[in-house]
Amino acid sequence: MLALLWIELNKIFRRPRTYIAFGAMAAIVWLIQLALYFDGQAYVDLLLSNLSGSFEFSDLFKTQLLNGYLICFVILNTLLIQMPLLVALVAGDSIAGEASQGTLRFQLTRPISRAQLIFVKFAASVVYVLCLLLWLALLALLGSVLLFGVNDLVVLRSTGIEQMQMDDVFWRYLAAFGFAAIALTTVAALSLLLSVLSENPIGPIIATMSVVLVFTILSEMNIPIYDTTVKPWLFTTHMVAWKGFFYVQADAEGATVRGSVENLPAVLRSAGILLGYIALFLWTSIYLFRRKDILT
Repeated sequence: MLALLWIELNKIFRRPRTYIAFGAMAAIVWLIQLALYFDGQAYVDLLLSNLSGSFEFSDLFKTQLLNGYLICFVILNTLLIQMPLLVALVAGDSIAGEASQGTLRFQLTRPISRAQLIFVKFAASVVYVLCLLLWLALLALLGSVLLFGVNDLVVLRSTGIEQMQMDDVFWRYLAAFGFAAIALTTVAALSLLLSVLSENPIGPIIATMSVVLVFTILSEMNIPIYDTTVKPWLFTTHMVAWKGFFYVQADAEGATVRGSVENLPAVLRSAGILLGYIALFLWTSIYLFRRKDILT
């Protein structure tokens, strides 16, 4: 199995188009960092404008607000929404690409079951997801910290602001990236399932993005009956739950409780639902692939 996984990873990382994702992420991150480096205070003023009527902010606070932790939070809000496309580019090609090239039959002549082949393809897609997130962490977190320094992290919400001391922030990013890995693995499992159903790699890629787009729109809709029945079970509803690690509890005096998460059970429930979707997509992929006709 490890030898097959190594072969699959070689296939992925020998393709020039694989590195388009890494290049695109780097370009977006650097543009955001460059823009905020030269005009960050204007962005801070814009963020605080909605709260200016309820709170009074000093110039020192505004200066300290613009630091590497905040920049990373802005980048994650921008890029994690777009990353499913980058994942689908690889996972959607895993089976359909082999079928279109005529190499799928050859792979199944080896002493390996169809279920094992699906597991290997899935594992390779997960490794790709982890590489993307590691690259994003180096650019967005480490790069922003080196460029802007560190200070307390302030996250704006409709109900007010969340302020976390700078020594209580780094672990939250580790947790957020871990949660993002689960969310993007869900997309990879969906794209793999659609790849099993197709003979052309373009179809699964487009279909994956269509499903994610439609489900995301449905996740943002606010209809009373729909909110309590369908919406809680859409996987896209839970893909943004990484933000929960940056919503903190407050004591009776309104001070932030160090190391706290406002609604940790909800975050863990979202992770559990996503893991359930991964298992469902993977099992369905194996079931359908075992019955797939590879001779025509």
